[in-house]
Amino acid sequence: MPFFMSQINVQTGYDLDMSFDGSLKAFPSVREHYEAMVQAGDVDKDPAQLELTDLYDQLITAICNKRLSRKSSALGWLFGRNKQTQTIIQGLYVHGEVGRGKTMLMDMFFQLLPIERKRRAHFNDFMADVHDRIHAHRQAFKNGTTKIEDPILPVADALSEQAWVLCFDEFTVTDITDAMILSRLFAALFERGVVLIATSNVAPDNLYRNGLNRQLFLPFITLLKQYVRVINLDSRTDYRLEKLDLQPVYLTPLSDDADRQMDEAWEAQKAGAKEEQAIIRIKGREIIVSRSVAGAARFSFDELCAKPLAAADYIAIVSQFPTIFLDHVPVLDLAKRNEAKRFILLIDTLYDHHAKLFVSAEAAPEKLYIARSGTEAFEFDRTASRLFEMQSAEYLAAVEPV
Repeated sequence: MPFFMSQINVQTGYDLDMSFDGSLKAFPSVREHYEAMVQAGDVDKDPAQLELTDLYDQLITAICNKRLSRKSSALGWLFGRNKQTQTIIQGLYVHGEVGRGKTMLMDMFFQLLPIERKRRAHFNDFMADVHDRIHAHRQAFKNGTTKIEDPILPVADALSEQAWVLCFDEFTVTDITDAMILSRLFAALFERGVVLIATSNVAPDNLYRNGLNRQLFLPFITLLKQYVRVINLDSRTDYRLEKLDLQPVYLTPLSDDADRQMDEAWEAQKAGAKEEQAIIRIKGREIIVSRSVAGAARFSFDELCAKPLAAADYIAIVSQFPTIFLDHVPVLDLAKRNEAKRFILLIDTLYDHHAKLFVSAEAAPEKLYIARSGTEAFEFDRTASRLFEMQSAEYLAAVEPV
């Protein structure tokens, strides 16, 4: 598999004079590594992607220069935060349609960035972490172990201490709680010198479009555009769909035959073991998994998408069950907008954690959501693309065996 897998997290132990293992060792720049991939036939040369590699290389230089200037100052550690706020490095916000290479190029940048305090995460995972930290701080205040009531600044302190370069894949905002937190949290992070790099399917001005109380979210968009350079990655095609060798893990239309094939695949997964009920406990709640066996779980669509589950719930599920069977996904319309939101979030989570997915659905991925208005109609293009890719032989070959 290529080096740019999507589950990279906090990296430690990197320094400016380090060398890299594997395919990156001989390539000191994003552009050089990209051009080597083109020469090897791993990717097709794309002018928009090539231009973006230069921007990533410029950003690496700026970050390294800032790090060196801080370390060279005799008072750098004492006055480090003030120096950070005086020297603003503008990050990158790369948006475009699905399959254009946004994640691939950001992951090249992340791997080649030779600093210790960096973090790469799916944005939903990051926000789940933020909510956990906020909850823990509020409990600490309630228990009297801290006198600071507002959790935002302590959470920003902890996050910036862990990583001052943040790389987010699939930056999107659909939850009102996230929307209300983001402006204050990122104002504090940027004040602490954090550099943001993000990929998204939507331009900043379209984030949280049609969301509840969106006017309260608009200051975040203004803030974001001050601290990132916005790039629209216009490429000629969805590269992920060019070389797919689809496997029979997505069954459509719904029928007795589809049910039979799902049952046969489930029996093969069980391999003679007895299925059991499992309980996942998260934040004082319980998620009942009625059918599970040896790292795999089977759900109906309603169990995962008609109930009020959130990103943290899906992360907890896939962390325990890296193989998911999902029965009877219906065609979704505007009347099922909430179910569509959860389905989009579910597929994002499974894809980012490289889960193996078996599905029976009423229609092909690109025909599952038929409403043409609302944010979900736009975001579902990504979901359809990922559902196609998750059927590919290459994707399935990379899934860790259960």
